[in-house]
Amino acid sequence: MTLPSRPQRVQLFITCLVDSLFPHVGEAVVAVLEGLGMEVRFPPGQTCCGQPAYNGGFRDETRAIARHFLDVFEPTAPDPILVPSGSCAAMVTHSYADLFRDDPADLARARQVGARTYEFAQFLVDVLGVTDVGARFDGALTYHASCHLLRYQHVTDQPRRLLAHVRGAQVTPLTGAEECCGFGGLFAVKHGDLSAAVLDKKIENIRAAGAGTLVGCDMSCLMHIQGGLRRDGVAVQCRHLAEILAGR
Repeated sequence: MTLPSRPQRVQLFITCLVDSLFPHVGEAVVAVLEGLGMEVRFPPGQTCCGQPAYNGGFRDETRAIARHFLDVFEPTAPDPILVPSGSCAAMVTHSYADLFRDDPADLARARQVGARTYEFAQFLVDVLGVTDVGARFDGALTYHASCHLLRYQHVTDQPRRLLAHVRGAQVTPLTGAEECCGFGGLFAVKHGDLSAAVLDKKIENIRAAGAGTLVGCDMSCLMHIQGGLRRDGVAVQCRHLAEILAGR
Protein backbone atom coordinates (compact mmCIF):
# COMPACT_ATOMS: atom_id res chain seq x y z
CA MET A 1 0.00 0.00 0.00
CA THR A 2 1.44 3.36 -1.09
CA LEU A 3 0.37 6.34 0.98
CA PRO A 4 -0.04 9.83 -0.48
CA SER A 5 3.08 11.94 0.01
CA ARG A 6 1.26 14.11 2.55
CA PRO A 7 -2.02 12.50 3.61
CA GLN A 8 -4.83 14.85 4.56
CA ARG A 9 -6.95 12.29 6.40
CA VAL A 10 -6.20 9.67 9.05
CA GLN A 11 -8.13 6.78 10.57
CA LEU A 12 -7.83 6.69 14.36
CA PHE A 13 -7.61 3.39 16.23
CA ILE A 14 -8.05 4.57 19.80
CA THR A 15 -7.01 1.37 21.73
CA CYS A 16 -8.81 -0.17 24.71
CA LEU A 17 -6.91 1.62 27.48
CA VAL A 18 -7.31 5.07 25.98
CA ASP A 19 -10.97 4.48 25.17
CA SER A 20 -11.86 3.07 28.58
CA LEU A 21 -9.51 4.78 31.03
CA PHE A 22 -7.76 7.74 29.40
CA PRO A 23 -10.16 9.38 26.91
CA HIS A 24 -8.42 12.72 27.39
CA VAL A 25 -5.39 11.23 25.62
CA GLY A 26 -7.53 10.44 22.61
CA GLU A 27 -8.85 14.00 22.65
CA ALA A 28 -5.28 15.30 22.75
CA VAL A 29 -4.32 13.12 19.76
CA VAL A 30 -7.23 14.54 17.76
CA ALA A 31 -6.38 18.10 18.81
CA VAL A 32 -2.79 17.76 17.61
CA LEU A 33 -3.80 16.21 14.29
CA GLU A 34 -6.53 18.75 13.61
CA GLY A 35 -4.10 21.51 14.52
CA LEU A 36 -1.91 20.23 11.69
CA GLY A 37 -4.83 20.39 9.26
CA MET A 38 -5.62 16.68 9.32
CA GLU A 39 -9.10 15.27 9.02
CA VAL A 40 -9.51 12.60 11.71
CA ARG A 41 -11.97 9.77 11.19
CA PHE A 42 -12.97 7.18 13.79
CA PRO A 43 -14.32 3.89 12.40
CA PRO A 44 -17.14 3.14 14.87
CA GLY A 45 -16.95 -0.65 14.56
CA GLN A 46 -13.47 -0.88 16.08
CA THR A 47 -12.86 -2.91 19.23
CA CYS A 48 -9.58 -4.45 20.49
CA CYS A 49 -6.47 -5.29 18.47
CA GLY A 50 -6.36 -8.68 20.23
CA GLN A 51 -3.06 -8.29 22.04
CA PRO A 52 -4.18 -9.53 25.50
CA ALA A 53 -5.56 -12.74 24.04
CA TYR A 54 -2.50 -13.15 21.83
CA ASN A 55 -0.11 -12.75 24.75
CA GLY A 56 -2.17 -15.27 26.70
CA GLY A 57 -1.79 -17.90 23.98
CA PHE A 58 -5.43 -17.81 22.80
CA ARG A 59 -4.59 -17.81 19.12
CA ASP A 60 -7.99 -18.86 17.72
CA GLU A 61 -9.76 -16.18 19.74
CA THR A 62 -7.15 -13.62 18.69
CA ARG A 63 -7.62 -14.46 15.03
CA ALA A 64 -11.33 -13.70 15.36
CA ILE A 65 -10.54 -10.31 16.91
CA ALA A 66 -7.88 -9.60 14.29
CA ARG A 67 -10.24 -10.46 11.43
CA HIS A 68 -12.74 -8.00 12.85
CA PHE A 69 -10.02 -5.34 13.00
CA LEU A 70 -9.21 -6.03 9.34
CA ASP A 71 -12.89 -5.92 8.40
CA VAL A 72 -13.22 -2.49 10.04
CA PHE A 73 -10.02 -0.86 8.77
CA GLU A 74 -9.44 -2.50 5.39
CA PRO A 75 -12.22 -0.46 3.72
CA THR A 76 -10.60 2.78 4.93
CA ALA A 77 -7.66 2.40 2.51
CA PRO A 78 -5.55 4.23 1.48
CA ASP A 79 -5.76 6.40 4.61
CA PRO A 80 -3.03 5.82 7.21
CA ILE A 81 -4.16 4.24 10.47
CA LEU A 82 -2.90 6.05 13.56
CA VAL A 83 -2.49 4.33 16.93
CA PRO A 84 -1.52 6.21 20.14
CA SER A 85 0.27 3.12 21.45
CA GLY A 86 3.44 1.38 20.34
CA SER A 87 2.30 -2.01 21.64
CA CYS A 88 -1.07 -1.96 19.85
CA ALA A 89 0.60 -0.70 16.67
CA ALA A 90 3.12 -3.53 16.91
CA MET A 91 0.29 -6.04 17.27
CA VAL A 92 -1.13 -4.94 13.92
CA THR A 93 2.15 -4.44 12.07
CA HIS A 94 3.95 -7.56 13.32
CA SER A 95 1.83 -10.06 15.24
CA TYR A 96 -1.00 -10.28 12.70
CA ALA A 97 1.49 -11.72 10.21
CA ASP A 98 2.32 -14.42 12.74
CA LEU A 99 -1.34 -15.15 13.42
CA PHE A 100 -2.19 -15.58 9.75
CA ARG A 101 1.02 -17.21 8.53
CA ASP A 102 -0.95 -20.32 7.44
CA ASP A 103 -3.82 -18.33 5.94
CA PRO A 104 -2.65 -16.69 2.68
CA ALA A 105 -5.81 -14.62 2.16
CA ASP A 106 -5.89 -13.06 5.62
CA LEU A 107 -2.09 -12.77 5.66
CA ALA A 108 -2.28 -10.57 2.56
CA ARG A 109 -4.99 -8.45 4.19
CA ALA A 110 -2.95 -8.15 7.39
CA ARG A 111 0.13 -7.03 5.51
CA GLN A 112 -1.79 -4.38 3.59
CA VAL A 113 -3.40 -2.96 6.72
CA GLY A 114 -0.17 -3.21 8.70
CA ALA A 115 1.75 -1.31 6.03
CA ARG A 116 -0.34 1.80 6.66
CA THR A 117 -0.49 1.56 10.46
CA TYR A 118 1.62 4.00 12.48
CA GLU A 119 2.16 4.94 16.09
CA PHE A 120 1.43 8.60 16.92
CA ALA A 121 4.99 10.01 17.09
CA GLN A 122 6.05 7.84 14.17
CA PHE A 123 3.24 9.27 12.06
CA LEU A 124 3.97 12.90 12.94
CA VAL A 125 7.70 12.71 12.22
CA ASP A 126 8.07 10.01 9.57
CA VAL A 127 4.87 10.53 7.57
CA LEU A 128 3.98 14.20 8.05
CA GLY A 129 7.58 15.38 8.50
CA VAL A 130 6.59 17.42 11.57
CA THR A 131 8.77 17.92 14.63
CA ASP A 132 7.36 21.24 15.88
CA VAL A 133 3.61 21.55 16.51
CA GLY A 134 3.91 24.87 18.33
CA ALA A 135 3.47 23.34 21.79
CA ARG A 136 4.54 24.91 25.05
CA PHE A 137 5.18 23.35 28.47
CA ASP A 138 6.77 25.15 31.39
CA GLY A 139 8.77 22.69 33.42
CA ALA A 140 11.14 19.74 33.32
CA LEU A 141 10.30 16.64 31.31
CA THR A 142 11.94 13.27 30.93
CA TYR A 143 11.10 10.53 28.43
CA HIS A 144 10.53 6.78 28.85
CA ALA A 145 10.81 4.64 25.70
CA SER A 146 8.37 1.74 25.85
CA CYS A 147 9.52 -1.68 24.67
CA HIS A 148 7.19 -2.46 21.76
CA LEU A 149 7.48 1.07 20.40
CA LEU A 150 11.25 0.89 20.46
CA ARG A 151 11.92 -2.70 19.40
CA TYR A 152 9.03 -3.47 17.04
CA GLN A 153 8.08 -0.08 15.60
CA HIS A 154 11.71 1.16 15.69
CA VAL A 155 10.57 4.50 17.06
CA THR A 156 13.68 5.83 18.76
CA ASP A 157 14.32 9.55 18.40
CA GLN A 158 10.94 10.67 17.01
CA PRO A 159 9.35 11.44 20.41
CA ARG A 160 12.54 13.12 21.59
CA ARG A 161 12.62 15.31 18.48
CA LEU A 162 9.05 16.40 19.14
CA LEU A 163 9.80 17.15 22.80
CA ALA A 164 12.92 19.11 21.84
CA HIS A 165 10.68 21.62 20.05
CA VAL A 166 8.27 22.15 22.95
CA ARG A 167 8.82 25.72 24.04
CA GLY A 168 9.63 26.24 27.71
CA ALA A 169 10.28 22.56 28.36
CA GLN A 170 13.50 21.42 29.96
CA VAL A 171 14.08 17.90 28.70
CA THR A 172 16.32 15.98 31.08
CA PRO A 173 17.89 12.58 30.35
CA LEU A 174 16.50 9.46 32.01
CA THR A 175 18.98 6.76 32.93
CA GLY A 176 17.78 3.45 31.51
CA ALA A 177 15.16 5.22 29.40
CA GLU A 178 15.06 2.27 27.01
CA GLU A 179 14.74 -0.35 29.76
CA CYS A 180 11.40 -2.02 30.48
CA CYS A 181 9.09 -0.56 33.13
CA GLY A 182 7.92 -4.05 34.13
CA PHE A 183 4.37 -3.87 32.80
CA GLY A 184 4.32 -6.12 29.74
CA GLY A 185 0.55 -6.62 29.81
CA LEU A 186 -0.17 -10.07 31.23
CA PHE A 187 3.43 -10.26 32.46
CA ALA A 188 2.60 -7.88 35.30
CA VAL A 189 -0.30 -10.13 36.30
CA LYS A 190 1.46 -13.49 36.01
CA HIS A 191 4.81 -12.37 37.40
CA GLY A 192 3.88 -9.67 39.89
CA ASP A 193 7.01 -9.84 42.03
CA LEU A 194 9.35 -9.62 39.04
CA SER A 195 7.27 -6.86 37.47
CA ALA A 196 7.43 -4.86 40.72
CA ALA A 197 11.21 -5.28 40.92
CA VAL A 198 11.65 -3.96 37.38
CA LEU A 199 9.34 -1.05 38.18
CA ASP A 200 11.30 -0.19 41.32
CA LYS A 201 14.45 0.25 39.23
CA LYS A 202 12.55 2.47 36.78
CA ILE A 203 11.21 4.63 39.61
CA GLU A 204 14.70 4.98 41.07
CA ASN A 205 15.89 6.35 37.73
CA ILE A 206 12.89 8.66 37.45
CA ARG A 207 13.67 10.10 40.88
CA ALA A 208 17.26 10.72 39.82
CA ALA A 209 16.19 12.53 36.64
CA GLY A 210 14.65 15.31 38.74
CA ALA A 211 11.83 16.09 36.29
CA GLY A 212 8.28 16.70 37.41
CA THR A 213 6.74 14.99 34.39
CA LEU A 214 7.47 11.66 32.74
CA VAL A 215 6.44 11.48 29.09
CA GLY A 216 5.75 8.30 27.15
CA CYS A 217 3.84 7.02 24.14
CA ASP A 218 2.02 4.05 25.72
CA MET A 219 -0.64 4.54 28.38
CA SER A 220 -0.14 0.95 29.52
CA CYS A 221 3.43 1.70 30.60
CA LEU A 222 2.51 5.10 31.98
CA MET A 223 -0.39 3.64 34.00
CA HIS A 224 1.95 1.06 35.50
CA ILE A 225 4.63 3.62 36.31
CA GLN A 226 2.15 6.15 37.71
CA GLY A 227 0.82 3.51 40.08
CA GLY A 228 4.31 2.84 41.39
CA LEU A 229 5.08 6.53 41.76
CA ARG A 230 1.92 7.12 43.79
CA ARG A 231 2.64 4.06 45.92
CA ASP A 232 6.07 5.48 46.75
CA GLY A 233 4.84 9.03 47.24
CA VAL A 234 6.86 10.42 44.32
CA ALA A 235 5.36 13.67 42.99
CA VAL A 236 5.97 12.95 39.30
CA GLN A 237 3.11 13.01 36.80
CA CYS A 238 2.99 10.67 33.82
CA ARG A 239 1.72 12.15 30.56
CA HIS A 240 1.24 10.81 27.05
CA LEU A 241 3.23 12.66 24.42
CA ALA A 242 -0.01 13.81 22.79
CA GLU A 243 -1.03 15.61 26.00
CA ILE A 244 2.21 17.60 26.00
CA LEU A 245 1.93 18.46 22.32
CA ALA A 246 -1.71 19.50 22.75
CA GLY A 247 -0.88 21.68 25.74
CA ARG A 248 -2.98 19.62 28.17
